Amino acid sequence: MSIDKLLALMAALRDPERGCPWDREQNFSTVAPYTIEEAYEVADAIARDDMVELRDELGDLLFQVVFHARMAEEAGEFDFDDVIAAIVEKMIRRHPHVFADEVVADAEEQTRAWEEHKARERRNTGVHHSLLDGVTLGLPALSRAAKLQKRAARAGFDWPAVEGVMDKIEEELNEVRAELEAKDTDALQGEIGDLLFACVNLARHAGVDAEEALRTANHKFERRFRYMESSLQQAGGELEQCSLEEMDRQWELAKRELG
Repeated sequence: MSIDKLLALMAALRDPERGCPWDREQNFSTVAPYTIEEAYEVADAIARDDMVELRDELGDLLFQVVFHARMAEEAGEFDFDDVIAAIVEKMIRRHPHVFADEVVADAEEQTRAWEEHKARERRNTGVHHSLLDGVTLGLPALSRAAKLQKRAARAGFDWPAVEGVMDKIEEELNEVRAELEAKDTDALQGEIGDLLFACVNLARHAGVDAEEALRTANHKFERRFRYMESSLQQAGGELEQCSLEEMDRQWELAKRELG
């Protein structure tokens, strides 16, 4: 089945007279949260190695692209063909080692070349630019922190070794302790933010994706917590009725059983 079928379906949904009332009422801002949600569901299917689910979620994500393109076409801005043309042109321009004569040794060198191409494109706009331009505001906070740090590191604004990052985490943790004692909620939020930012820096220096690390930790916590609930229910108890000591015992059991 061709993309034309999906484009026609979207046009029908947005038809002013016979379309779906909900679809007709949407705009870029109202659809954007669904687009982000669908991207996360794609990532979730990949994490679970569920290929059937991935197929479906990729379809849902593609539908979001078609939705935005249709609204832009109705506004006289661009259409789906323009979206395709723009990304094809961009990918060819940013892959001269494939479509031209440039040579790269490996994936790491290609990543550096990619960022250099993007930086040249920003400079060629003729507008004052920052190394931090283009780091999307809509990214998850951990991912955006890592990207901001990587951009700053290009200018040499970075710790030379991981030990400096560890010292910074200790410093930020002490500042959190101070604000906890002072009971200053606003200041505490800022200091916890600084601590999290420093932890992202540690992950970056260690070669770990902070977003993926936290996603893995969330999954591990959920599995262990659900195991605790199930174990207690099988024994005729409820988690809410347990003492903290019993919860700790059940938690250790879950860790031994699930890893």
